[in-house]
Parts: sequence; structure tokens; C-alpha cells
Amino acid sequence: MSADEKRNEQVEEELQESADAAAQEAGTAGDDPESSPENEVEALKAQAQEFQEQMLRSQAEMQNVRRRAEIDVEKAHKFALEKFVKELLPVADSLEKAVESTEGHEDAGEQVASIREGVEMTLNLFMNSLRKFNVEQLDPVGEPFDPQKHEALSMVPAPDAEPNSVVSVVQKGYTLNERLVRPAMVMVAKAQSSPKIDEQA
Repeated sequence: MSADEKRNEQVEEELQESADAAAQEAGTAGDDPESSPENEVEALKAQAQEFQEQMLRSQAEMQNVRRRAEIDVEKAHKFALEKFVKELLPVADSLEKAVESTEGHEDAGEQVASIREGVEMTLNLFMNSLRKFNVEQLDPVGEPFDPQKHEALSMVPAPDAEPNSVVSVVQKGYTLNERLVRPAMVMVAKAQSSPKIDEQA
């Protein structure tokens, strides 16, 4: 065997060794869990899942914001008249007082009767107008006292009434769309004191 052939053989062996080493490296790289195609797919799936969750959270948050805005707008529509109604309530009170002041004066003449009739008609017209806008009157005579809707001016003895019930209304209350605009000013029946027991008997 000539020197050239030996040299060629050595070169072939070196090439074979480097090819084997490269193949071995490729094999270990294929076994590396971080760089395998399956693991890359799993990582991409996890990332896609995370993005989808973020999108769903954003959509839910937007729905909540929209729902809150709708509720705020609905409340604004429902209670926009509250200040206006408060300003009108003294008018209703005055008309009611005018009607009450003519009670018991039926024999005072036709003029008083016609004034009373006119005021009653005006009051009815006014109250019907308020009802069209969901304004309701609170006249709780005989009802149990409710601190959410009534304001007690005093407690009075009333043997014929239930304890803690409304005996009389000094000023009627009003609600707008079932929300209190003004509480009714009332007198409440005082509970009767229980009879004293004779301890010596």
C-alpha cells in the first residue's frame, strides 16, 4: 500500500468519524425535550390558550362596563325628575290645605263651595299629572310605622289604635319610581303601659 492510499484511507476515516459525531449530535439534539417539534407545538398551544383567556377576560370586562353604563343611564332616566318633583310637592300640599280649610264650612255659601270645588279639581288634575310620571303619594294612616318611608314627629296615646301604627299624617310623603322623594311626617300610636302588678297580693 502506497503512502497516497494510506493518506486517503486516513482522510476517509476522519470524514467517517466526523460524520458519525455529527449524526450523534443530531440524535442527542432530537432527544432534547426543549427543541423537539412536539414540545414547540405544546408551547405554542399554551401561549394560544393564554391569549384566548386574556381575550375572554377582556370581553367579560367590556360586558360589565356596558351593563353598568346601561344601569346608570336607566337610573338617570328614571330619577331625572326627582328635583323637579321635590319643587312641585309644596304646590300639592297647598292645594290639599286649601281643600281641608273649607271642610265644615259647607253652609258658608255658594262662593266657598265653588272655590272648594275648583281647588279639588285642580288638586285631582295635579295628582293625575304626577302619577303619569310614576310619582305616588304616601298617606299611611292606620299602617304600621315604617322608618324607611315615614318620619315620626311624636308618639301619642291612642287606645283604639295598634301600638306603633300611624295615627295621623301631618304631611304626606311621595315616591318617584318607588324611590322615596319625601318621607311622610306622621304621629305614631304609643304602646299602652302594661297594668302594674300588685306584688303584695
